[in-house]
Amino acid sequence: MLLSLVLHTYSMRYVLPAAVMMGTAPTYILAWGAWRLLSAVLPARFYREVDDRLYTIYQSMVLFFFENYTGVQVIIYGDLPKNKENVIYLSNHQCTVDWIIADMLAIRQNALGHVRYVLKDGLKWLPLYGWYFSQHGGVYVKRSAKFNEKEMREKLRAQMKAETPMYLVIFPEGTRYNPEIPKVIADSQSFAEKEGLAILKHVLTPRVKATHVAIDSMKDYLDAVYDVTVAYEGTVDHKGQRKLAPSMTEFLCKECPRVHIFIDRIDLKDIPEEQMYMRRWLHERFEIKDKLLIEFYDAKDSKRRNKFPGKSVHSKLSLKKTLPSLLFLGGLTASMLLTESGRKLYVKTWIYGTLIGCLWVSIKP
Repeated sequence: MLLSLVLHTYSMRYVLPAAVMMGTAPTYILAWGAWRLLSAVLPARFYREVDDRLYTIYQSMVLFFFENYTGVQVIIYGDLPKNKENVIYLSNHQCTVDWIIADMLAIRQNALGHVRYVLKDGLKWLPLYGWYFSQHGGVYVKRSAKFNEKEMREKLRAQMKAETPMYLVIFPEGTRYNPEIPKVIADSQSFAEKEGLAILKHVLTPRVKATHVAIDSMKDYLDAVYDVTVAYEGTVDHKGQRKLAPSMTEFLCKECPRVHIFIDRIDLKDIPEEQMYMRRWLHERFEIKDKLLIEFYDAKDSKRRNKFPGKSVHSKLSLKKTLPSLLFLGGLTASMLLTESGRKLYVKTWIYGTLIGCLWVSIKP
């Protein structure tokens, strides 16, 4: 019985992080909403500057849990610049933690507030977050034939007009690589074969539309494209078969000891402009990712497994980067919940904020 209690307690280690991250959401939305109203008569760039600072506070609190709390080792390979840049971030997609990996890199460049996502359309209905991600510069897109190129271009041009710093995260595969759903992998490989493209083993065949629109719309605004390959250690079973990458809950339960991140910084001049040629270029980039992951998971020499080739850096995030944000947002939320009027405001923010957000995203992209 004691052993069962210990195991249950161990498995519940995600509860505290989840409670804090979700629990501080109304506080954050209230702070952002107040600034949104106050800045209504100011130039857009003033709103964006403070919005980015607020976003930095919230996301650095999130990173306290995903890095400091979990104690995960972040191992970086390749060329991550120290200075912030306007970039498009392209990555393989395996799990919900992939979104956090972009934050892990951005905070190391002091660009955390600049992170914006290209998200699948269904996520816009998330309570509070769905609305806010759009306000922060995120772009919701529909898949395949329903993809609205004009809508995405207009959103990106509005961001450039406001001189918004851009760390735009795109997952070109369009969905997660999940070894437990072999049909998705098989369909992806069949499509590649039909189109005369190389068949990929550890990633899905990438889709080019969102990447092409983003690069084409912002080619004079961007400094570079970051081609990022992510591998989570411990995602191979005893037979050498790849397992499902960790969910956010599993990651917060410290079930991933190390995450390996390979970065290749690509100059815009090295990327073809026409969509047909960019499609070929993007697939070639995913061939490189596939080779890196084959080496990581399947190398015959056991010494070469669980690592990418080349030099690596164990990058530890200082508590100074994350703990103050946790204390600030946690303190504000606790202060609100200590009074009856604060608790009423807190509940109303969840309810009405969600309703207003859903109404807003239903009528405006």
